[in-house]
Amino acid sequence: VFCFPDPRTDPWLLVYSPLPVTLVFVSYLLVVALGPSCMQQRRRLELRALLVTYNLAMVALSSYMFYEFLVTSVLANYSYLCQPVDYSRSELGMRMAKVCWWFFFSKVIELLDTVFLILRKKQEQVTFLHVYHHGSMIFNWWSGVKYVPGGQAFFIGMLNSFVHIFMYGYYALASLGPRMRRHLWWKRYLTILQLCQFVAVAAHSSYNLFTECPFPDGFNIAVFLYTLSLLALFLHFYYQTYLRGKW
Repeated sequence: VFCFPDPRTDPWLLVYSPLPVTLVFVSYLLVVALGPSCMQQRRRLELRALLVTYNLAMVALSSYMFYEFLVTSVLANYSYLCQPVDYSRSELGMRMAKVCWWFFFSKVIELLDTVFLILRKKQEQVTFLHVYHHGSMIFNWWSGVKYVPGGQAFFIGMLNSFVHIFMYGYYALASLGPRMRRHLWWKRYLTILQLCQFVAVAAHSSYNLFTECPFPDGFNIAVFLYTLSLLALFLHFYYQTYLRGKW
């Protein structure tokens, strides 16, 4: 099935052309490449109040998006096995398209995660996995909002929003300082939750490659391959962080 741009989302911020999101991506890579050297002669910034506020705001945004994905899909009687995009301007069709845009825009906001790490001189956390995941997600969801804002894509956004409620909750607690460290014993389980998310998304996107479903196979293939790459990288992270040296 050939995809045409969705005229409903074209006027929305950052959607019409790939140029703005490409400029955002290039700016992000410049910050990653030049930021550490710029901070080399400067003292690290604590940013405690800013980080707590930012992370709690991301918890609130993730909760809102999860609620919108879930409620809209239930009201519209979405199928978890095969769901084409509702390209109409119906109330539910527009509601789903809007929360897809918010999910895309949240990925732009999340680039600040990297900026804060660099300002705090925590460059060791700006790994290939970190940059690859943050940088690629903005393009993935730009194309999603541009061509398929809804349908099968809702499951990915809903699941990821759910995971991010806990992830940014963890970050908010961690940003309160060392005294919270003993309350963060569940970091390992957060990584396991992320891995389960990738398995679920891979299974969900691959299912329709073997069934007749009026949702573009190209998007399902791209999602499946991309999710496998994240699964491999997160499994490597899990091994290096929690298992290496214990066997």
